[in-house]
Amino acid sequence: MKAICHREGLLSGCQLVSAAIPANKALKPILMNIKAVATDARCTLIATDQEVGIRLDVQGLTIQEPGEAILPAARLVSILREARDSELTIEADASACTIRGATLEFEMASEDPAQFPDFPHFTEEKYHEISAGSLREMIRRTVFATAEKAERFSMTGVAWEMDGDKVRLIATDGRRLALAEGLATATGGHTTKGQTPVVPTKAMSLLERNLADDPEATVKVCIRPNEVLFRTERAVIYSRLVEGRFPNWQAVMPKKQATTISMPVGGFQAAVRQAAIMAESESPRVTFKFTRNRLTLVAQGATSGRSKIELPIEYDGKPTDINFNPAYVVEMLKILPPDASVMLDLIDGSNPALLRYEKDYSYLIMPLT
Repeated sequence: MKAICHREGLLSGCQLVSAAIPANKALKPILMNIKAVATDARCTLIATDQEVGIRLDVQGLTIQEPGEAILPAARLVSILREARDSELTIEADASACTIRGATLEFEMASEDPAQFPDFPHFTEEKYHEISAGSLREMIRRTVFATAEKAERFSMTGVAWEMDGDKVRLIATDGRRLALAEGLATATGGHTTKGQTPVVPTKAMSLLERNLADDPEATVKVCIRPNEVLFRTERAVIYSRLVEGRFPNWQAVMPKKQATTISMPVGGFQAAVRQAAIMAESESPRVTFKFTRNRLTLVAQGATSGRSKIELPIEYDGKPTDINFNPAYVVEMLKILPPDASVMLDLIDGSNPALLRYEKDYSYLIMPLT
């Protein structure tokens, strides 16, 4: 393989696909690389950890000799980042990879591209189609609420519910739950009705990064038994699904009549962040005290001290105290426009609180006892 490439375009592509490279170097050494497939018309970069994979078409390359090659990912990204030449020539075969510019030359060992594992292509006739901008926002609003580890339920990813023209993404770690809803178009009768497939957090983050170019573009989503495929304008992303059962999220949504309070996103976030300065680092806790037309936030640390922050609000309900982990509140508020308002549904100090933004986003937080 031999190609002339625009350095910045190739760097961007390598950085995107590198997110699929495994963190564990001992898993399989060849997986620490990127596979490049060059034809007369295009160049595709491929990376996988055998759980998540991506094929990305890279623009701006002039293919002089079609072929396949294994490119050392970390060193290639470093070279592309540090080089100052606008164009570079890459020449590679099964034994070596050489990168040349006007003022530089790098030679690296390579491997046999036939040894690089493959994963499915998107050839489905049944799928849902979603606008890239809408899907990216839905991912941003949910993926941060996934669990890092889970034993009883499969919560280390985002659950997908797709049926007809509706799509829901749900994420929870057992202490908070994020629900984003949107519109989609079904083709060939594609549906997840009766199932709750969970896409791993790593795959969701990789997909989000690949949706930044054109919010008006569309994304095809096909969920099959044990795996999911996404097709964007430039990429195909593959992932195995998380094994296990997702919790019954509908059961935890409040059913009692709640007091609804309109909260300014920017002011609310600032007040919580200030109060959290004095919260214990190991088990952070802020008490939210709702009284007539006022929210008072109090945090008390055993050795750090005490904070008291007041925020004027429109509230005429009964006085209510409720304790939250402040990080769970801030993480949700920071993904919303600071000049917007969020609705807070509050029952009492022992029931979960629900934050709602517009008609398509809900965020449930469990109180601390």
